[in-house]
Amino acid sequence: MNTDIENLFKDKVIGHPAGLFVLFFTEMWERFSYYGMRALLVMFFTASIMDEGWGWPREWAYAIFGTYTSLVYLSTLLGGYFADNVIGIRKAVVVGALLMTLGHACMAVETPFFIYSGLALLVFGSGFFKPNMTSIISEMYNGKPEKKDGAYTIFYMGVNAGAFLGILLCGYLGEKIGWSWGFGVAGIFMLFGLLQFWLIQGIFGDIGKEAKNKNVDVLDEVLNTTDDTTVDKEVKRNPFTGLEKALIAVSSMLGLLWIFNDPISKISEGKYNIFPFEISGLSGATIAIIAAFLIFISLLVMRIPRYDKITRDRMLAVTFFCFVTIFFWAVFEQAPSSLTIFAKDYTNRVLEGNSAFIFKIIDALITIVPLVIITWVLSLLFKKTFKKYSFSNIVLALSFVIVWFIALYRLVDKFSADVAEVDASWFGILNSLFIITLAPLFSRWWESKYNPNANMKWAIGMGLLGLGMACVAIGSASIPVGAKTASVSMIWLVLVYLFHTMGELCISPVALSYVSKLVPGRMIAFMFGVYYLAVAIGMKLAGVFAESSETIAKDNGLSSFFWLLTIISFALAVLSAVLYPVIKKLMHGVK
Repeated sequence: MNTDIENLFKDKVIGHPAGLFVLFFTEMWERFSYYGMRALLVMFFTASIMDEGWGWPREWAYAIFGTYTSLVYLSTLLGGYFADNVIGIRKAVVVGALLMTLGHACMAVETPFFIYSGLALLVFGSGFFKPNMTSIISEMYNGKPEKKDGAYTIFYMGVNAGAFLGILLCGYLGEKIGWSWGFGVAGIFMLFGLLQFWLIQGIFGDIGKEAKNKNVDVLDEVLNTTDDTTVDKEVKRNPFTGLEKALIAVSSMLGLLWIFNDPISKISEGKYNIFPFEISGLSGATIAIIAAFLIFISLLVMRIPRYDKITRDRMLAVTFFCFVTIFFWAVFEQAPSSLTIFAKDYTNRVLEGNSAFIFKIIDALITIVPLVIITWVLSLLFKKTFKKYSFSNIVLALSFVIVWFIALYRLVDKFSADVAEVDASWFGILNSLFIITLAPLFSRWWESKYNPNANMKWAIGMGLLGLGMACVAIGSASIPVGAKTASVSMIWLVLVYLFHTMGELCISPVALSYVSKLVPGRMIAFMFGVYYLAVAIGMKLAGVFAESSETIAKDNGLSSFFWLLTIISFALAVLSAVLYPVIKKLMHGVK
């Protein structure tokens, strides 16, 4: 029996250890800061100098945003390795939170040096923080599988509560008061999350205190090829060879250089270019990313046939899911880029008369009700932990006093205006709001006899993604070719976020679960890495898609861009559905 785990379960909040809610609030403030800053980034870069922005072309903003979000996911591989092999999970969380706090502080200064430094710190901070919070939960519930699903559901609510509040409040401060206010407040709440976790981490006992592995080669650890007498025969006859490790290194390096080069070459207007050559009309950057892709495909072709039939088939299924996942995130992540610009410049966000009053009431309710519920959860945590961890609870209480003040200040400001102007960033809260309201329905669906196969979930998810893009394509049909502003009804954006959230619920929560079911335990770390690589590629591709929106809008109209994304989404939905019997066979009974 693990004494630390049993001690954790002595002090319960809503049937779960108090430590889970420590992680809930720490993660909530981290997501508050991440999504709050993210909601402002593209608007800040593209805002005119008169509006205290940088006045960048939209293509530059999309390029750096795509690189930033891509690196956030890639950095989790590095952070996870250091946590497991060097500093331990809890120290990794603290290091990550500290780096992110410094990153947000830098961004509040708004000069090029500090903005770029801030983004770099946020990338590394996210890498140390993001994968290790869930690792603590996994260790907390070791031996208690019946409680784990509920724990992750509660934690997921913390993620969405933080995203909701961050976009709502940082978005308001950044758009209406000043960009540095939005960036700065994101940093303040990240600091609260850091202090709260640091002061109360003793509640976890020895969980995550020390690194699990020592003196392990980084590639061997990531690829699961370390010497182990308990490893089965297949691992011994199919290790990663020196050539395969070299191919991984070359492919990774080319991909990383391409990711960095995209914004650097654009912002410097070609002065700095890692790939300054051209061959047969193809730019050096295009050749580099094609080479990286072909090397990676070659690696898969070399390795997969060497596994036994069941393992080989299941890996092919995972590879297909990862392929679809790339395009899912490439389309879904238009939300903080091209869809944010659409909300800002092409949407009628001003309401008058009864419409304005009704919106103000709805806005107040969706602001106050979640805050009341979260504050109630906070009070329950206080009752269990205040005596032993009073300083941590005081920090947490102070953070809630400030968030309540900002929320009420915002509502008073909105109600005092004669008309209701919806902030461009406000639409971003709809994703979190719809997740919180719809997740229980989808959970019931997955538990029913009508639970679709994994492949059909990807097909349904991509289909819903396509429906969302079709809505905004229809809504933007009246925008003239080359127009920089318009006044489209906001209902189209609401529908986009509704359908996209439903699509996300079909794919995102279950993706890693299927990866873990389909690959042998010895390969989970590597295949999780492949999955996160797919997400990272999708994030960068989202930036590339958003960049293309400017050229397409200029030549054929903005609606054409959204129709293109609609076609991509529906095409992959149809492909997933058509391949259903093939993928089902490859999965060998995994449901």
